Amino acid sequence: MRLSTSWMYQQSLNTMISQQSALATTQNQVSTGNRINVASDDPAGAGQIVSLNHVIASNAQYSSTIDSATTRLNTEASTLTSVNSALDNARTLALQAVNGTLSDSDRQSIASQLTQIRDQILQLANTTDSNGNALFAGTSTTTTPFQMGANSAVSYGGNDSQQRSSVGSGLQVATSDPGSGLFMNIPTGNGSFEASAGGANTGTLVVGSNSVTDLGTWNSTKASSGGGYNITFGTGGTWTATDANGNAVLDSSGNPVGGTYTDGGSISFNGMTIAMSGTPAAGDTVSVSTGGQQDVFSTLNNMINALQSGTSDTQLTNQMSRQIESIDQTQSAISSVQVSIGGRLDTLQQQQGAYSDLNVTYQGALSDVQGADAYTAISNLSLQQTALQASQQMFAQVKSMSLFNYLK
Repeated sequence: MRLSTSWMYQQSLNTMISQQSALATTQNQVSTGNRINVASDDPAGAGQIVSLNHVIASNAQYSSTIDSATTRLNTEASTLTSVNSALDNARTLALQAVNGTLSDSDRQSIASQLTQIRDQILQLANTTDSNGNALFAGTSTTTTPFQMGANSAVSYGGNDSQQRSSVGSGLQVATSDPGSGLFMNIPTGNGSFEASAGGANTGTLVVGSNSVTDLGTWNSTKASSGGGYNITFGTGGTWTATDANGNAVLDSSGNPVGGTYTDGGSISFNGMTIAMSGTPAAGDTVSVSTGGQQDVFSTLNNMINALQSGTSDTQLTNQMSRQIESIDQTQSAISSVQVSIGGRLDTLQQQQGAYSDLNVTYQGALSDVQGADAYTAISNLSLQQTALQASQQMFAQVKSMSLFNYLK
């Protein structure tokens, strides 16, 4: 069989090109540490790599969102702790203010301190996160939620919604709480009703703590009467009660409720108990109302105004007692939100831990599919270099072969 010189050259060239291509591929594996660098290296494996990289990128995005949400919730929790501390101070000052030995200047000093506390809480209520978004404006994050207007009245410009962050497939976590529920729409009294001494009272009667002692009776009578009552005192501490329509309140036997109050005692009917102290004058009254709400800024303003009004000790004590109840209700609302924030932070922490574990798993799977075995790659590189050098040497010998060289 006759073999042409051009054919031998072409065969040698093709062999060396193939070896150089294989060598280049192996060199790329050694330098990058990856077995698959382009889809043609392993089409099926390349498809797996794309899927794994997508999952890893998605988990990384969720982890970043969790970090942001955690920072925001920690900022909110810290802010609410500061608000609670300020309210503790206000409560302490309110209790100090009802001391009958204080002078007018002492009360003015307490009023000044309460003014500073009110302004501090207003500033805290307008706290923003690291991105400059208001914490307590609901989803109106670019709005300054609380604005002070005439007579130091504060209005709320946010909404009642919660911001939410997606921290997993189908999993969202609230990252804010609206200021309406924390600072504005606070139930008055004990949360069920408020008992207040009449503003025109002339005796020394002070309304103290009060509560619902029989929930079933309270609910049933509230449904028929609306929960609004007026207690009127006669001589010697005798008392009677009427409902919001002026009708006598009846007991379970159909008889009008009433009795005689003594200093330090209480009055009970329709499932509620109202503790009192002092002595009422004939004609003094106590009103009971339900469904009232009051914002924390109004609570503090009421305290300040009461201290600056020069009112009697009895009236001041009654007014301060009602505002202390409002402070307690505000702190209860804050405490409830703090518990909720703690639960959300725990959810975020667990989710972040899950993503950390998954990332290790997915990175390991990606390495198994994409990564090159270093020892095998280096060994192949050495063999391929040797084979290419041998091919090059063989070609050099073949190309020098000719009839003229033989005839020499």
